[in-house]
Amino acid sequence: MSMLEMSASHPRLGILVQQARGNGPARVGVVYPCEAGALAAALEAAACGFILPVLIGPRALILKAAAETGADLAQIEMVEAPDPVSAARRAVAMAGAGEIAAIMKGSLHTDELLGAVVGRDSPLRTGRRMSHVFWFDCPAYHKPLMLTDAVINITPGLSEKADIIRNAVELAHRLHIPDPKVAILAPVETVNPDLPATIDAAALCKMADRGQIPGAIIDGPLGFDNAVSLTAATTKGIVSHVAGEPDILVVPDLNSGNSLYKSFVYLGGAACAGLVLGTKVPIILTSRSDSLQARVVSCALAALSMRGPPGPRH
Repeated sequence: MSMLEMSASHPRLGILVQQARGNGPARVGVVYPCEAGALAAALEAAACGFILPVLIGPRALILKAAAETGADLAQIEMVEAPDPVSAARRAVAMAGAGEIAAIMKGSLHTDELLGAVVGRDSPLRTGRRMSHVFWFDCPAYHKPLMLTDAVINITPGLSEKADIIRNAVELAHRLHIPDPKVAILAPVETVNPDLPATIDAAALCKMADRGQIPGAIIDGPLGFDNAVSLTAATTKGIVSHVAGEPDILVVPDLNSGNSLYKSFVYLGGAACAGLVLGTKVPIILTSRSDSLQARVVSCALAALSMRGPPGPRH
């Protein structure tokens, strides 16, 4: 994969890549990379300078996957673990001990990995809800755009949504967006007792006003059109500091978020990266259907998410 090709088609993605390369590689535990695609993504991310991979899993299967791709693992560190669950637990223990700075999903199931991350004895647990954030370079939008949560939380309640926003805002701070604009999406822009998403959006905005969700400019409920288009918002008489300028879109549930994510990628031509946040280390949670580019750039995003403090708390 050529970084120059990525820059030509998605310039904001190219900027992200260059920033990550300048940040230097981080040690990342790649959990059960026993399929060619999962292993190739980790090795490509290493070649780009984003990560120093530590391959965790059964050595024989990892070497078999390497043989399929012609990869040379002579200089790559490996940690033996006999099965996916053992590999996930080993990665969590290594992260808790500070031996690795992030975790990357290989060819195991998502629930096997996240089960170890959130297990009762996991050293990675925090007091915050875990959530996923997508970062997009959308050709039709004028700046990078984040979307949360389209992967983990199915029907989050008010307190979960507050944590989902906090996680995304802290990532924005690490990406040098000091006061990200957050649009809380709903079917309509007015508060309607029959639409719980609008009630939650209004409550979240008041929580932000009271300092419970610091470091961001938050507005909602906003329909998707009003969130991303100032013209649409103006036509409807909406006065908002967020409309037309959001850095982060917050969806009401996984159904809407997952559809929006796939629309951006498959119809909108967006390039994306994604991370799981809310744990003590970021988790690169890619899918088998993700492109090599998406997997590698997720490693770049993880590298950037680990630099320095998350920014000022207001």
